[in-house]
This record gives sequence, C-alpha cells and structure tokens, in this order.
Amino acid sequence: MGKRALFIAALLVAAATSSATAGVIRGMIRIPAASKATIVPANAYPGRAGSLAQAAPTVRGEPEDAVIWIERIPNAVDSTIARSSKVIPQMAQRGQAFVPRVLAVAAGQAVDFPNLDPIFHNVFSVSPVKRFDLGKYPRGQSRRLLFRKPGLVQVYCDIHANMAGFILVLPNHAFARPGASGAFELPELPAGTYAVKVWHPDLPEMRRSVEVPETGVAQAEFSY
Repeated sequence: MGKRALFIAALLVAAATSSATAGVIRGMIRIPAASKATIVPANAYPGRAGSLAQAAPTVRGEPEDAVIWIERIPNAVDSTIARSSKVIPQMAQRGQAFVPRVLAVAAGQAVDFPNLDPIFHNVFSVSPVKRFDLGKYPRGQSRRLLFRKPGLVQVYCDIHANMAGFILVLPNHAFARPGASGAFELPELPAGTYAVKVWHPDLPEMRRSVEVPETGVAQAEFSY
C-alpha cells in the first residue's frame, strides 16, 4: 500500500473514531414571563421620508436572543465544526430594526449588513472590540465586515435612535441559539468536561460544567 493510500486510510479511521466517540449537549433555557417586555419605539421623525411610519417593536427577554457556547474546545474540533457551514452570517436592517437583534459569530468570521428597508440606514459601533462606521446606504445595498477579536460588539444606526443590535464574537464555533421554546443543541464534541456559558442581552450570564459522554446526549438546563 502506497503512502497516499495509507494516509487516506488513516483519515478514514480517525473520522470513524471521532464519529463513534462524539457526544451532544442538548438543553433548555427557561425565562419567566416577568422578564419579558415589548418596547414600541416612538416615531422621532413623523412624516419624514427617513423614517418608517411603524418601526418594529423590540421584544426583550426572548429565549431566541440567548447564545449558548463552549468556553474552550480543541483546535481540531473547532476546525471540524467550522467546515460544516460556509454561510456568511447576516444582521439585516428590516422594519427599522436590526434582524436578528442578537448575532453570534466565531472570531475570524465576516458579517453582512444588508439594508432591506425603503429608507437609508447606517451601521456603526463604538465597542472596544470592534469600532467601525459603515456609513449610510439605501435599500438593496449591503456592507460586509470581518470580526477578528472575541467580545461583545453593540451595533447602532446613527439615523434611527431606536435601532440597537448585539454581535457576540466567540473564541470558537461551538455555540448554539435556542428556538422560541428555549430548546438548543450544541455541535458534537469529544467526550470530556466542558464549561458551557449562556449570554443574553437582557439577563445575567450563566456558566456550568457539563460532562459529555463518548456517545449519546448530555442534558443541560438553564433557568433565570
């Protein structure tokens, strides 16, 4: 057997071993109804073309705005997870709001900022992690920006004071976003103990150690 054949065989064995010894963290985030609030923005520019007649309300305390992520994973595992998706994340301007309100990306990923509204928007941040100003641009145009450093980036529009978004730049690709029910599932991980963190723009951060089995599911629940 040649060197190339041996190399391919070794890769297949490694892949099979990895698949056979991978576990999954699944869980639920529970947020009490008292933590939720809906804020309807006032139209600061009534009758002017630079503002929508009815901007989208901001709903706080939603499970979907949470980010669940693993504090530290092996580089090889991170590379495997990164290869599973090539989609460039988006934070659009729609309904005079940033959609989604919260976006999670791994350090080194780019983000697109398309304007889907029939008015001009601007995207800027003064966060130390990433200071930028993409300028004003109309519907149908988009800007792309690379986020290299982990941390929280708060995003605003200098035309519309009600618009605010959050980009959480994480040190790896092992993260997940829950659905409306609060249920989430993290990517497959090798067996071991991991520090699982929860971040939410409206609620305190949480951290918990979770033991991932060689195969099967580890359950993790977070309640506010």
